[in-house]
Amino acid sequence: MKKIMIDTNIYALFKRNDAFVLENLRRIDFIGISIIVLGELLCGFKGGNKEIKNREELEQFLDLPRVHIIQVDEETAEFYSKIFWNLKKKGTPIPTNDIWVAASAMRHGIHLFTNDEHFKNIDGFLLFPEEGFVWQQ
Repeated sequence: MKKIMIDTNIYALFKRNDAFVLENLRRIDFIGISIIVLGELLCGFKGGNKEIKNREELEQFLDLPRVHIIQVDEETAEFYSKIFWNLKKKGTPIPTNDIWVAASAMRHGIHLFTNDEHFKNIDGFLLFPEEGFVWQQ
């Protein structure tokens, strides 16, 4: 069973019918979405002029049987602290929300499907596809 978690930018590309993203999501049995990503999406919807439509489409996505919301718990917080301090020691900080997203994926042992290069700075992090994200804008 293929399991991944999607980042905010992957959901946005999915909504834009990006061929690379759609092709990869079709092959996945379990699509996780972090509560942090959910918050980022809702925040973006509030700032746009299609909030109601965007919320309805997100609800349809979340209702798919393959899609699961990933919550933050104490174990996730432990992963967060390790990632934060490792990045700080290396001098390669990333946005706080992305550390939470990474911690959630690591806590559940699943790959993150993202278009953000900075996730490669996290030691032992699992990216999807395994060779990393290859889509170019």
